[in-house]
Amino acid sequence: MSETERVARAATTLSKIIRTVQPSRLADPTPCAEFDVRALLAHLLFWGPSLIGAARKEAVAPAESTVDLTADDWAPALDSHLDELATAWGDPAAWQGVTYMGGPRELPAPLVGGMVVGELIVHGWDLARAIGSTPQWDDDLLRDTYDDTAATADQGREMGIYGPEVPVAASAPLIDRILGLTGRDPAWP
Repeated sequence: MSETERVARAATTLSKIIRTVQPSRLADPTPCAEFDVRALLAHLLFWGPSLIGAARKEAVAPAESTVDLTADDWAPALDSHLDELATAWGDPAAWQGVTYMGGPRELPAPLVGGMVVGELIVHGWDLARAIGSTPQWDDDLLRDTYDDTAATADQGREMGIYGPEVPVAASAPLIDRILGLTGRDPAWP
């Protein structure tokens, strides 16, 4: 699969999940222990400008405050963010050279692009599980994401982004193995 397709494919599934979130579910817990549904959606909006900036090779710091999800416009705002994210990372130049991820430190662009895809898939799974649905991604996308996640999992744990690895059988579905690498229990709840 082309790198330039990966963010769009992950974003399409996340967008479908977001459209099914009912306001009554915003306080529900998610597999991502520090976030309920509202906080997870706010997290996606909060980091959005930095992830888009990374594709454009711009150091865009995250917002100084959290995103307020008390208004009813969060779903269209997230859809707009996902569209812009897919467009930005759809440019082949986004995957070349180095870029920034919310700060001044340069990182390899393919590493950051892979992290963006992983963010969309893992948090998409978190959100879907919280509201009782089962998301589907194609195997090519999951295979690439598993490879990226396996290569950076130790670094992610050192940075506090991932929790301790959850053992998952090598024969388990790719999504379960990705989740285990990030510290999530695929059987949640």
